[in-house]
Amino acid sequence: MLNSRYVEMTNHESVIRKIFMYGKERAAQIGYENVFDYSLGNPSVPAPERFNGAIRDILRTQDDMAVHGYSPVLGISEARQAVAASLNRRFGMHYEEKHIFMTAGAAGAVAHALRAVLEEPGDEIIAFAPYFSEYKPYAEGAGGRLVVVPADTDSFQIHFDALERLMGPKVKAVLVNTPNNPSGVVYSEETLLHLAQILQDKQSEYGHSIYLISDEPYRELVFDGVKAPYVASCYANTFTCYSFSKSMSVPGERIGYVAVNPDSEDAGCAVNVFGQISRETGHNCPPSLMQLAVARCISDTSDLSVYEENKTILYRELTAMGFSCVEPGGTFYMFPRSLEPDDKAFCERAKKYDLLLVPGGGFGCPGHFRIAYCIPTEKVIRSLPAFRMLAEEYLG
Repeated sequence: MLNSRYVEMTNHESVIRKIFMYGKERAAQIGYENVFDYSLGNPSVPAPERFNGAIRDILRTQDDMAVHGYSPVLGISEARQAVAASLNRRFGMHYEEKHIFMTAGAAGAVAHALRAVLEEPGDEIIAFAPYFSEYKPYAEGAGGRLVVVPADTDSFQIHFDALERLMGPKVKAVLVNTPNNPSGVVYSEETLLHLAQILQDKQSEYGHSIYLISDEPYRELVFDGVKAPYVASCYANTFTCYSFSKSMSVPGERIGYVAVNPDSEDAGCAVNVFGQISRETGHNCPPSLMQLAVARCISDTSDLSVYEENKTILYRELTAMGFSCVEPGGTFYMFPRSLEPDDKAFCERAKKYDLLLVPGGGFGCPGHFRIAYCIPTEKVIRSLPAFRMLAEEYLG
């Protein structure tokens, strides 16, 4: 008999993936250009040419086993040094190679971080609504329980009164995602310093470490005039989880890292612990070629300006139509209120206009919907009449 927990999980597959697959089927019927698929956060701009060039040069000049062989368990030294130097240069930190662990994307990074800090069955991880829906299986797969702090829907900053009520002695980690998927909101320095003070106070009260796990795949996708503080600079016990998927438009390459704050309590051993977690999970080294490539291109990004252009168009036009929305400060997501309380019914109705939107309930925030506007700008513009017809059904 198969493991019953995983069998049960098949009954709760990702809503995002279901909508995306529906979009592919619909596109086969009426043409891709006629389906306004805002479901999946798949980057829509090319990878940096220097990244592609680095791959070609590595394949041409490096020994086959260096490129195609197993990397060291903790990652290739060249890549780890490049990550540490980049973080130090940009954010005034003092990482060394020993503080960096290479992973298969941010998902692999978060999964390792959670397993490192959860020890007893029922240990708790705090997350803040709206939150990335996969956090729940990440937490439960690590033996923990995800505790969700309700959203402050006026700002999508942290709802601190609710956090204080939920911050019990079983909490071993707090998981933040800024810039945020699905809201696009960037946590302010005031928010992060307030959170850090609460965590420091609770560590003293409960007599054990509480780690801040910062999930940062959208760190580079911040819009003009918005300040995005480096989370680890606010709190010592921080694991920073990063992916190059969004900044370099390479989600299929599955490459990222965990950076352990050098000032954290376990800075001397955490990366080695991650290596042992890899033995248990079968993670065992992300692709060598990708580690070598990002080491050469650590400061490069794709041309991310299209996302801000798309945000500006959608925010201006949708709010003029009567939608209510907190303006995103980054990412390629927007999280307006649905025009009826039942966000699932709202998104189902949107399909009538071939608008594929994701209900907010899956992000812990019903009554909203997510727009992933990582699509060509011309398609954003062509989708506006469909949004207008949908709004008119509700608002006249």
